[in-house]
Amino acid sequence: MTPWTLIETAENPDGMRLELLRRGPHFSIRSGGQLLMNSRVHDSEQTLARLALEAFAEPERASVLVGGLGFGYTLAATLALLGPSASVTVIEVAPAVIRWNREQLGELNGRALDDARVTVVEGDICARLRAGSVNHDVILLDVDNGPRAVGRPGNAWLYSPDGLGTIKAALTPGGVLAVWSAGSDVSFSDKLRAAGFEVALHRVQSHAAKTQERHFIWIARNQ
Repeated sequence: MTPWTLIETAENPDGMRLELLRRGPHFSIRSGGQLLMNSRVHDSEQTLARLALEAFAEPERASVLVGGLGFGYTLAATLALLGPSASVTVIEVAPAVIRWNREQLGELNGRALDDARVTVVEGDICARLRAGSVNHDVILLDVDNGPRAVGRPGNAWLYSPDGLGTIKAALTPGGVLAVWSAGSDVSFSDKLRAAGFEVALHRVQSHAAKTQERHFIWIARNQ
């Protein structure tokens, strides 16, 4: 098997060290020797965008907030479903991930960051939501492995009652919150309902992986 080749390392402002690797047409990003993401498996990220925008009444004009850039698959899928008057704001905490998407990783997502509808913000999604300066029709969260597997400790707030209340306030009436997760969590569905959302949980099979991993997506409508 062809080995992974280290392309570049970078350090986040919070001290997290990231490694960008490539093997043939595939890329991966690791931190501390742990795999954060692999470009070979991305079906569910695209499904995240599709389910969210199908749940919103007028996707052609939607204002969308994407939490977490990754390899840009969620962003690219979102843009493909939006009209020319729509807008997308992407919040990404790692400056290296933004730069890599403009450089090596751009080939994976059709240079999605070059789309005129996209605004990229380097920063913490939690801080932006807490500031109360956002109001969107659709919010897509793909910043962790899910509510029970938080990659950055500070992101746990997003899945808390306070965080969900803040997210709800940042959505327009009838707006949609979509959350990606590597695993199921029945209690999170209950938290969403307690926050006043109408909730649907989708189980998504990933056909790109040999193991056919199953991921989970919550679609929560702002009532």
